[in-house]
Order: sequence, then structure tokens, then C-alpha cells
Amino acid sequence: MIKRSLLKSAAAACLATASIVGLSAGAHAQTGEPVRVAMGDIASIESLGLLIAMERAKERGVPMELTFFNSEDVATQAVVGGQADIGVGAPYAFIQNSNAPIRMFYQMSTLLFFPVVNTEVYQDWADLDGQEVTVHSRGSGTEALMRLMEQQHGITYSGISYVPGAEVRAGALLQGTINASIVDSSAFRLLEQQGGGKFARLPLDGVNATDEALYANADFLNEREEDVSIFVEEMLRTWNEINENPGIVAELRTQYDLLPDLPEQAVAEITPYFTESAESGVFPTDGGTPEDVTDDLEFLAAAGQVDAPEGDVDESMYWDFDPLNAAKN
Repeated sequence: MIKRSLLKSAAAACLATASIVGLSAGAHAQTGEPVRVAMGDIASIESLGLLIAMERAKERGVPMELTFFNSEDVATQAVVGGQADIGVGAPYAFIQNSNAPIRMFYQMSTLLFFPVVNTEVYQDWADLDGQEVTVHSRGSGTEALMRLMEQQHGITYSGISYVPGAEVRAGALLQGTINASIVDSSAFRLLEQQGGGKFARLPLDGVNATDEALYANADFLNEREEDVSIFVEEMLRTWNEINENPGIVAELRTQYDLLPDLPEQAVAEITPYFTESAESGVFPTDGGTPEDVTDDLEFLAAAGQVDAPEGDVDESMYWDFDPLNAAKN
């Protein structure tokens, strides 16, 4: 997939100072101000679905811009502090610990990750006792999964390091700078193709939770209700089309000239990545349900990231389903 050295033309600034991809539009939006989306990741093929939906919302008069930050923590703080309007992540722990008035409103993806080890160093989960592992970012689904496996297998890591971008972590595995991490399907294929057979996937059992969702300040969701509804409509449309025909992502990337500086190796991964993800049910077509909130909290509680829910879960503490319901009606 994408190597860090190959991303310089497309996303070097986003790793350092959060470069902005502008998607400006006409004057039909509620306020004329752009909807600022914050993503704590590097520019990669995984963001294409979101970029397509944003472009389609732009065509309907909603100005939008996407800012790439170097971690989900920084992106969340940008939303809370008003430097961004919408974030990408699953900030259950942040909401529970801070009581911040941010709410999730669209489920983008569910967890599909591959814990991977260099078999020249480790063979199984037990071998990771007392060793360091590398995940995407603090509070991410990758961290929650690795913490859950730590509990399930009765081991204790010596530490967790944070490296955004599955392709970056795969590159580090290939270079031998790390020996245990967790990556997505495209990065795992890269390890299979270039790793000389020395990388193995460790088993994951019984995991069903949100990987990434869209969230925003409650005030923003009320003040920009019409714009958010249009955006959610385009998310639903795009996600359904991807599930029906994953090849459409590559077509729409070309049509909208999205991430034009992607290296050829990354471009070749677009359709395989979205095909495998769609077949694995990674992209929900309904945008999320109240039942998903309960599943997420139970998973995160098992991973030690949130307090376990007691009794019936009050979904409104974490989610606002009004934009999704409005978009469906």
C-alpha cells in the first residue's frame, strides 16, 4: 500500500501541520461557511469513501473541507475547541471521561484488523507478554483490540506505541523497526506480498464494534441541521454504492480528481481494499443503530477503555440519531 516516503507529495504536510483539502461550494448552504472535517490519519485510500461523499455534498451546495491531523486525539480536540466541526473516530472514552458535548451521528466502519507479528521474533499472543506493540493512535479501535487481546490471553505489554496509518506500520514491520502491530487488510496483503512469508496473523475472536464514526458538537448539529442532513444522505448513498459495486471508488476518485498524487502501488490497491472490506461487512449501509452503541460500549469496557454499562444504555449520551433519521426520511 502507501509507504510514508511516497506520501510526501500527497500528505507530508498533514503529518506535520495538518494540511487542508478544500472542497468549497456555492452559496446554497445554511451559512456559507465551510463544514470543517477533522481526520486523525494520513491521506490514504481508506479516506476515499469519505472524500467522495463530501464532494457529492459540495455538488448539492454544502461547502466542505477536510483537514488531516497527526492523531485522533488532536482531531478530537479540534472539534471540541471549535477549530473543526466534524471529527472522524469513535470517541466513547473521551465523551465518558470529559462529558464533552460531542455526539456521534454516522457509523462509517466496523472493526476489521489484523494483529501481525514477525515470526522470526514472535509466534503467538503469549510471546507478546512483556513486549511492545504498535497501534494507530490513543483511544483508537486498534488500541482497544490489542488491549482486549492482552486481557483475553493473560499477558501484559511492556508498552504501546502510536503510529498513525496502517501502511506506515506495515512499512515499519517490513523494515524491522517494529515486530508486532495491527494493520488493515490492504497493509496485511502488502506484508504477505513483500514479507517473504515471515509475518503471521494472530487470531481475533468475538469482536463486533465501531471502528470509525462521524461526530460533532451538539450545537453544530443543531445549527447546521440542513447541511448535516445533506452530508449524511450522501454518506448513505456512497456507502450503499460501495457495497453494491466496490469498483466505483476508483471510478469516482478519477471523476473527482481525489488524492491525485497517490503512487501507482496505492492506486492498484483501491478496488481490492474496498472489495474485501465490503465483503467483510466493514461498511454499514444503515449508518448505525442504537444497538451498535451498546455493542461498542461492551467492547470498549472489555478492553478497559470505558466503564462497563450498567442496565439500559442511554444512547443520547454518545449519539444523536436525528441527522441519520432525517436523512433516511
